[in-house]
Amino acid sequence: MAAELTAHQLIAQHRPTLDQALEAIRTRAYWSPHPEHPKAYGENGSLDAGAGKAAFDAVLNTRLDLGQPGTDGWVGGEVSPYGIELGVEYPHADVDVLLPAMKAGQRAWRDAGPELRAVVCLEILKRISDRTHEFAHAVMHTSGQAFMMAFQAGGPHAQDRGLEAVAYAYAEQVRTPGTAEWTKPQGKRDPLAMTKSFTPVPRGIGLVIGCNTFPTWNGYPGLFASLATGNAVLVKPHPRAVLPLALTVRVARDVLAEAGFDPNLVALAAERPGEGIAKTLATRPEIRIIDYTGSTAFGDWLEANARQAQVYTEKAGVNTVLVESTGDYKGMLSNLAFSLSLYSGQMCTTPQNLLIPRGGISTDQGPKSYDEVVADLARAVDGLLGDDARANALLGAIVNPDVKARLDAAAGLGEVALASREVANPDFPDAVVRTPVIVKLDGAKPDDEAACMSECFGPVSFAVAVDSAADALELLRRTVREKGAMTVGAYTTDAEVERAVEEVCLEEAAQLSLNLTGGVYVNQTAAFSDFHGSGGNPAANAALTDGAFVASRFRVVEVRREA
Repeated sequence: MAAELTAHQLIAQHRPTLDQALEAIRTRAYWSPHPEHPKAYGENGSLDAGAGKAAFDAVLNTRLDLGQPGTDGWVGGEVSPYGIELGVEYPHADVDVLLPAMKAGQRAWRDAGPELRAVVCLEILKRISDRTHEFAHAVMHTSGQAFMMAFQAGGPHAQDRGLEAVAYAYAEQVRTPGTAEWTKPQGKRDPLAMTKSFTPVPRGIGLVIGCNTFPTWNGYPGLFASLATGNAVLVKPHPRAVLPLALTVRVARDVLAEAGFDPNLVALAAERPGEGIAKTLATRPEIRIIDYTGSTAFGDWLEANARQAQVYTEKAGVNTVLVESTGDYKGMLSNLAFSLSLYSGQMCTTPQNLLIPRGGISTDQGPKSYDEVVADLARAVDGLLGDDARANALLGAIVNPDVKARLDAAAGLGEVALASREVANPDFPDAVVRTPVIVKLDGAKPDDEAACMSECFGPVSFAVAVDSAADALELLRRTVREKGAMTVGAYTTDAEVERAVEEVCLEEAAQLSLNLTGGVYVNQTAAFSDFHGSGGNPAANAALTDGAFVASRFRVVEVRREA
């Protein structure tokens, strides 16, 4: 089809946003072009709340035909954690047909250059942003996030992360000039003169292996980093969370076609029940980049077996908070209660282990014993979630039966300081909603230490009694080194303890948050400013997002000519 979006139009519309994103990653200051508030949508082509819900409802129980080559059947079966059968069918691909078709468009996409690729990606993100309300329902009913979290984390925050990846990709590609004149003096002889050109070339096809809990937030960085660096991208969603990424693929294909490129540069690989195509795809010779979020076991398998590809993994870790002392006891309890409760702890950044000296801590409200701290935290969580409406808005729904099984089993690991309770959701009676459990463990006991050194993904936290701050730091160090951590938190009024925990995190490459008592939480990160993961400990081999996350998705090829 003829191009409907010219390069000039795209650059004129999106270059200012790209420049702002480049400035944001340079300064690390707050910036976002994507509104967080639902009422900000409804003008300039964006869908308001009613239109977004109607668009979501309209896709239910339909066949989402993406026009991909190699479709050999249709698959579906998603059931919302809120109890709704989505009924959407997706194309099942014969990859022997689809992968060659994806490669066919790469030459023109490569030749488009970094700037045009970047603004095409920004047009994709703009159209997704306009449909944020629709995407929010899709994320909610595949991940189990409560609506407002699905709206923000699955919408503007995910879009921010995608844009951030585009900005880093552009910056790395233009670091080397496109052309250079090279002249080397030769004394009395004529100088040697060369004209050189330098072209960023893609590695091949990128594979994005999506996750169940944050399909867009975790999927967009890899998708847009690979696309912006000239690669085609095959999106393999989690079988329980296909819809948000299928809608993303549809938007991307539409924009690519309108801009005069092959829409097969982005395609979907949905799978039949139990098919397990991720391993098959990950070792195909055409797949040269892999982005994965999920379990440690499969992440390790990818790193060991997908030898032909550059593999970026975000796996699992054991996130830890050291509670040594605080100058704002009430604020600390409130902040921790929210962090433990948000999305039922189903975040890779949620704290699991709270290391508390058994002799107690000093606070602005006087000394508090270990038992008092744990009991007060339990009361803070209870108070936060005491109203069922508020609880549903924070907790969302349990995403799968494995999380519920871990939650049920955790109560048998030690003394329960806060029991989990069921919460009824009047809008979705079949939703499984549970409040967090807090279990007391003794860090000096081998069985208890083994329990806290294992990841227990979900609304489970361990209040671990330790002999001293020094013992807590040693346990923190071993935990990060052996198990990894996406986040570390610490509360202390002691300058020496603060320096010591900072040193542990620097040495073990873990992102640290100190003394959070307000509206910023250890399990949240802001695009363009905060790094998600470090790539330096076992929890993840990459950070979202930095130069290293994009630089190996392309290589620079030089052509030399005598001048």
